[in-house]
Amino acid sequence: MERITEIFVVLENRPSTLGELCGHLAENDINIEAIGVFQDTAKLYVKNVSKAMKILNKLNYTTELRDVLKVDLENRPGDLAELTTKLGNRGINIDYAYGTLSRKGNTISMILDVSDIEKAQAVLSGG
Repeated sequence: MERITEIFVVLENRPSTLGELCGHLAENDINIEAIGVFQDTAKLYVKNVSKAMKILNKLNYTTELRDVLKVDLENRPGDLAELTTKLGNRGINIDYAYGTLSRKGNTISMILDVSDIEKAQAVLSGG
């Protein structure tokens, strides 16, 4: 588990918007490690946040940086339920979550926006 910075991007709700966003990043060698898309927003996890932000700001995207948690889990039944239940039992709300599979498919990386990131880190670290 690690604290990462995600890029929150406001998108127009029209055809091709997501393709344009992804295309701009690809043209500049920015690989999207994980993505969540919700009607008029995209949440992106990329390795080079500062380069991606420069590109998106230059193209006049409305963006925001957010601290979120990236939690790696085995890709098996019950692991996500265990993780989310553990947080919920400690009073930590998950505002949103999205994930991505490893290339081999044996692990998933979950990106979690939680109500109390420090407390969630402590809980998930065994505290």
